[in-house]
Amino acid sequence: MTATANPTRTTTSVGALLRTGVIATVVASTATMAVAAAGDLAGVSLDLSGTPIPVSGFGVLTAVFSLLGVAIAALLARVARHPRRAFVRTTVVLTILSLAPDAVADAGVATKALLMLTHLVAAAIVIPAVARRLAA
Repeated sequence: MTATANPTRTTTSVGALLRTGVIATVVASTATMAVAAAGDLAGVSLDLSGTPIPVSGFGVLTAVFSLLGVAIAALLARVARHPRRAFVRTTVVLTILSLAPDAVADAGVATKALLMLTHLVAAAIVIPAVARRLAA
């Protein structure tokens, strides 16, 4: 008699994934606005190429890209053999790549550092929260 391996795969509830993703997005957006506001209060310019970035702009862009990350997670939950690992690897690479425009932006060193910090804060909130909802 031959036994065949039938690997079981933990499925991810899309509803739970979306709920977690939206909550993480709200938290990350709030956090990046707080970081930007704190930087502004500390005297760090929020100007890029002479144009000021409104504090709310940090929250909006964080929300847009965080929700894009949630969509990536939902896709990987359906197609990847190891969705959590694929999501973490993908989003860490995307986070690193997101720092490049800040590094070459027409802004002061402190402004560039603040922009990079907001990316890292958002990633530190969203990536682990969403990854926990994905099958290993």
